[in-house]
Amino acid sequence: MSIVQRPSELSKWYLPGILSGMGFTFKKMVTNIFNKEGMPTLNYPEEQYEYGPRFKGNHVLTVKKDGALRCTACMLCATNCPAQCIKITAAEHEDPTVEKYPIAYEIDVLRCVFCGYCEEACPVDAIRMGPEWQTAAIAGSSFDYDIRRLAYRPNLKGGIESRVDEGERHNSGI
Repeated sequence: MSIVQRPSELSKWYLPGILSGMGFTFKKMVTNIFNKEGMPTLNYPEEQYEYGPRFKGNHVLTVKKDGALRCTACMLCATNCPAQCIKITAAEHEDPTVEKYPIAYEIDVLRCVFCGYCEEACPVDAIRMGPEWQTAAIAGSSFDYDIRRLAYRPNLKGGIESRVDEGERHNSGI
């Protein structure tokens, strides 16, 4: 059995609803002013939020032990990208054991949706989503990341070694 209640005469007017909303907002404001320890905020430049290990931030191209890019220019990451923000230009390698390598690898970060599909599609662990999330620039052209920015930026300290290399090291007994 359901009982339908008719709206009261007071709820037909706008003013009581507006005043109750303003009263609630004022009460929260006064509470936050006098209880700063209970506020769920950070003082951003001094305090930074620590994200979990599964956080997907800025892209990183991994490198081999010798410092060369791990990417084989197979185009799977570009094919799998829903935003189509990855552009790769491949060339033949001088070494006959290596089929091809990227001479240009560009990601338009402003178009990227940070889904991680490129990371999952890569068969050689060449691209990863790193922990960096602070990206500031004045011009939009600063968000077109090239090979130098993806693999050899200064805060990577010479590049991130691929997990494939770590697996080979453990399997070989080193």
